[in-house]
Amino acid sequence: MFSMNPKTSMATIVNKLGKNRMKNFRAHIPFLIEKKNFIIKTADSKEELYAALKMRHDIFLEELLKKRRRSGMDMDKFDKLCDHLIIIDKRTNTMIGTYRLQSSLFTKKWYTATEFHMKHIKKLPGTKLELGRACVHPDHRNGITIALLWEGITAYIEASGTNYLFGCSSIKTTNRDEIKQIYYYLNQNNHLSHEHRVRPRGKYLVPGMRRQLRAQPQAEIMANVTMKDMIPSLLASYLRVGAKVCGSPALDRNFKCIDFLTLLDVSSLQTQRIRKPRDS
Repeated sequence: MFSMNPKTSMATIVNKLGKNRMKNFRAHIPFLIEKKNFIIKTADSKEELYAALKMRHDIFLEELLKKRRRSGMDMDKFDKLCDHLIIIDKRTNTMIGTYRLQSSLFTKKWYTATEFHMKHIKKLPGTKLELGRACVHPDHRNGITIALLWEGITAYIEASGTNYLFGCSSIKTTNRDEIKQIYYYLNQNNHLSHEHRVRPRGKYLVPGMRRQLRAQPQAEIMANVTMKDMIPSLLASYLRVGAKVCGSPALDRNFKCIDFLTLLDVSSLQTQRIRKPRDS
């Protein structure tokens, strides 16, 4: 359906990932939405899956960390359990965005649980959908692509009967002062919740975070307005439609960022605040 890097043969990709591991990959919930210039769909073949994994590698590892894996893939043990939302630009026949979708209809194992203690979220009633590994091509990082991703997520929510969305929302900083100010900014703007008693696992704790929060109560700190500019557009779109970040962030040393566990009750989804993609 779309082009891949001609330097990377499919035979090489298959050998790197293992001949049998996902060779028969199909979407749990297949769908396709066609716009004038774009296709929104779940990956429904090994070729589409591998292209999504390669795109993630190019962005997460090469662009952000200046690293490269021999396989040319960003892949973990959860990928074979998931559906993978992809956005294709029909004008260039290329993938411009992807998002990993992991539903409780098909698994009880969560990537988010590797970073956070989240037993109360696991016990929430109904169907839960974990979102993760979102990435967008550098030439398409705009509101239109975010809206296309949201349209795909909404289609998946409806098809799966999802009640709750959750996942790790990343912010590109490891600076302790910035982390603290981001935390207070979220709290002051009613985006922070401690209702579900989420907390980072030991190796993901931000060093000194608890001590800093005790030593400088929120009343004594005014989060700088520039903290708003540090909130990535995808997380900002979650917050606009009613999502909450749960508790303190986790420090992801591998990707040099912090992650907030973000939770959205679908029944309170403010769909009117999602920017609608244009057909052109």
